[in-house]
Amino acid sequence: MKYIPIQCKSAIRKVNGKMPYQYDVNIYRGCEHGCLYCYALYSHDYLNDEKFYNHIYYKENIVEVLEKEISSSKWKKEIINFGSVSDSYQPCEKELQLMREVLKLMIKYKNPVNISTKSKLILRDIDLINELSQVAEVNITCSIVCADEHIQKIIEPQAALSIERMKVLQILKQKTNASVGILMMPIIPYITDSYENIKAIYQLAYNIGLDYIVPGTMYLRGKTKPFFLNKIKGYDFSLYQKLALLYPKGSCSKEYKTQIYKKLYSIQKEYPL
Repeated sequence: MKYIPIQCKSAIRKVNGKMPYQYDVNIYRGCEHGCLYCYALYSHDYLNDEKFYNHIYYKENIVEVLEKEISSSKWKKEIINFGSVSDSYQPCEKELQLMREVLKLMIKYKNPVNISTKSKLILRDIDLINELSQVAEVNITCSIVCADEHIQKIIEPQAALSIERMKVLQILKQKTNASVGILMMPIIPYITDSYENIKAIYQLAYNIGLDYIVPGTMYLRGKTKPFFLNKIKGYDFSLYQKLALLYPKGSCSKEYKTQIYKKLYSIQKEYPL
């Protein structure tokens, strides 16, 4: 693993699309979790680097630049999302502690945040998250797509186990004023889309008192598609053939989506999050 310092000219990025936030900040470029379905592989193209999972760039001056932007009279305390392209709590954060300094800034300016992670490291900052949640809106999500530990270690090889992420969310729910939930994204056809898998995640989330689950089917666009399919081919050729047939383009068929959302609707009636 190689960590490379870089300088950023701006910290806040405008986000397009139907999201519950319009701005995000990425402290890191690249991600160590190694998820086979990661949609952000394209982002290393801007760095002329193909090693998204192994070359992690960190923005040395992110705190100074971000403070300049959110202290401006033009900034209206919009929700800032952390973790859209790369996880703010991936392993290098343990030593660099950039996210911890960013949270101190958010407290100083009482700025609302949304944080998405697949790491247990976020609990290191539970003191700051709790403090921020008393003065601004804080929403925290973990991406959890698989209840089977064996499968999860294949599709998300370096991320915390799903049960560990559930525990993280439970602790944050109990010890802070943040809203907490699960991004069940992506639901991967023939791998994580079984009724039993989806129900297991909903059941545990409901039992530990989480606020919501946001499900979504898998998209395979750009570099992600050949990378994902080639990895699957190495594990199971017949599964690869089925997935390749289902994804002639970047999205699966409407018929498949209809089946998935019928399944979700049935489970949601039993576990109304």
